[in-house]
Order: sequence, then C-alpha cells, then structure tokens
Amino acid sequence: MIGISKLYCGTVEASDPLRYGRQSGKLPSHLLQFSKDKKPVVVWNVGRRCNLRCVHCYSHSRNIDYTGELTTEEGLRLIDDLADFGVPVVLFSGGEPLMRPDILELIGRARARNLRAVVSTNGTLIGDEMAARLKEVDLSYVGVSLDGLQETNDRFRGIPGAFDLALSGIRTCLRMGIKVGLRFTMNRRNVQDIGGIFDLLEQEGIPRVCFYHLVYAGRGSHLVQEDLSHAETRAAVDLIMDRTQALHARGIPIECLTVDNHCDGPYVYLRLLREDPRRAADVLELLKMNGGNSSGTGIGCISWDGAVHFDQFWRHYSPGNVRERPFSAIWSDTSNDLLGKLRNRKQHLKGRCATCRWLDVCNGNFRVRAEAVTDDVWACDPACYLTDEEIRA
Repeated sequence: MIGISKLYCGTVEASDPLRYGRQSGKLPSHLLQFSKDKKPVVVWNVGRRCNLRCVHCYSHSRNIDYTGELTTEEGLRLIDDLADFGVPVVLFSGGEPLMRPDILELIGRARARNLRAVVSTNGTLIGDEMAARLKEVDLSYVGVSLDGLQETNDRFRGIPGAFDLALSGIRTCLRMGIKVGLRFTMNRRNVQDIGGIFDLLEQEGIPRVCFYHLVYAGRGSHLVQEDLSHAETRAAVDLIMDRTQALHARGIPIECLTVDNHCDGPYVYLRLLREDPRRAADVLELLKMNGGNSSGTGIGCISWDGAVHFDQFWRHYSPGNVRERPFSAIWSDTSNDLLGKLRNRKQHLKGRCATCRWLDVCNGNFRVRAEAVTDDVWACDPACYLTDEEIRA
C-alpha cells in the first residue's frame, strides 16, 4: 500500500512510526505499513460463495454452495494461532464473507484476541440488522468494493442494482458509526470514473478509499489487455494525487491509498522532489520503512479450504494447509524454496528490477504479475511504469 494522503499530503511524518518503535503490535492501524517486524496481515477467504459476478474476481466465485471450507471450529483455532503468532490484522474476505453463517462469531473471536478485524465486502448485504451486529462485535473496518459509478459498477459486477445496494450499505455503516471505505480496482473499463469516485467520497462523507492496480489472477487473468498502459497509469496516479490534495486543501482529510503497484512510491517521491524537495526527503524515509511489496512476508492469505498462499492472488501455489500444520509453522518454515527466495528476493530479480535504484522501496513489485505474463517469477513486473531514466542509479 502506498499512502497518497500520508505521503503526498503529509498526514504522516517519518517520526510518527518511530514513536512506537515500529513494532506492528504497538502501531496504530494507519501506521502498520511502516512496521519493521513485518508480521503478516492475513487475508482469510472464509468462503467462496458470492452473490455478484465480478469480471475480475480472483477466486472465480459464483452464487452456489461450495464444499470443503474450514469449519467454525477450525476457523476459531486458526484465529487463535494467528493471535499467538502476533498477526496484527485479519482481513475476512471471500467470495462474499457476509454470506458465511458464522462470520460474526469469527470476527468476535478475532476481536477478543485483540486482532484488528477487517471485512472486505461488496456491501450489498449490509442492512440495519447486519450493521448493528457488526458494530456489536466491534469490527475494525469495512472495505466496500465499488468499481465505478452506477452504470460502470453494475456492468463490472454483473448484477443490476449492485451499486445502489452497495451505497446503501456504506450509508448504513456511516450512520451506525462503523469505519468504512471504498475499494476500486483500476482498469480501462472504469478509469474514467475516478473523478466521480472522489465526488462520491465528498458527497457521502466517506473517509477512506483504496485504488487497486489490476492483478492478473482468477477471472482477472484474461483482463491483461484491459490493464492501463503505463501512460494511462501515470495519469491515473496523478489524478488521484491531485484530487486527494484538493480535498485536503478544502478541509476534507480523506485517507487515500494506492495498492498493488509499489512503483507508485517512487513516482510520488519524484513528483514531490519537483514540487517540495524538503517534504520529498521525509517521504523517502517513509518509503524505505514501508519496504515495498511484501508478498510472503508482510502479507499472507489463507483460502477457504485452509491452503496458505503468499498473497491473495498467488492461488496456484501453496506451501501448506492449516488443516495439517498451523499457519504460524508454515509461515516460519523458510525451507520452502519459493518462500525463502521471496524473503531474499533481491538476489533473484532479473532485468530492470535487478539494477533499479528504487529496489529498496519497491522490492521488485508484484511477482505473481510478472509470472502471469512472462512465466518467470523473477522477471520484471510488466505493470512497472517508471521510465529507464527514472530508475537509473
């Protein structure tokens, strides 16, 4: 994650994470990305079923009953292991996680064990009763996926009325005092709606938005040709910075992040170097603390059947299953060849990545995206949009 509001708008200073010792167990949520111990944020796909048909779904979800999901007992045992291991956040995802009957019990156990509990949802199932129950179990945050304004979103999500239902869910969370934000996956089908998303944030009083770069996995595998060009990506990131800054200047301090493309960090820095060199130096320190992509280190994923993955998109490879060994044991076992190399990836990267001046703040970007396009996990991430001149040491 690259915090546009934190870095470009200056809502976080380099001294802020240092005040807490940069330990994930002590850092407030908005500073977790700057932790130095890198205990993983864990995405748990609690179920595969979903009531929508999103064209970019990495889990190939449909609105059918699936078998083989972790039971309630297995899920509670998993949460206890994550808590004992020092995981700072569990992100309950799916499919659509709110379709799982015991989801509130699982969230409640996570909160009882002092884990931050986040739900990634399409928002369509959050009525007054569900919101009240989420409030009761002290959910930390709700991230609602919207991939455009009404027409764009409903076409992308495959169900007419999905936008209105999601927006109703967002309004219900705001009314109930539950922290809520938007998740938007950028591609050529919806990039024209980014400005409208900022208008929506302001109109509805939504405090947070995450703009995701497309990752080629699941149903999104065939969307490689739908990804933004490098020039289009640069324009989109510039627009996100401009609109975030404009809101802050008007006293609307939304939190804005970009996700899944770590060359956004150097891009923000290079822009600040032209506009505000003193601020740029502070931003560079924060980017070094962030450390870039952390698949297999600072983020992990557990599938509905217990399979462990290095991130939520790398579903074709698993170093183990929590039904056979605890997550903590699997994650700590660096005898796994790929896991060991991911944690020392700099010596394995090829091409532009190997000699890039920003390697310490990008860490080679998304390996699963490089593999999807080149069939080589150590090749350059094709979504890196920095020029040769910009990466030259």
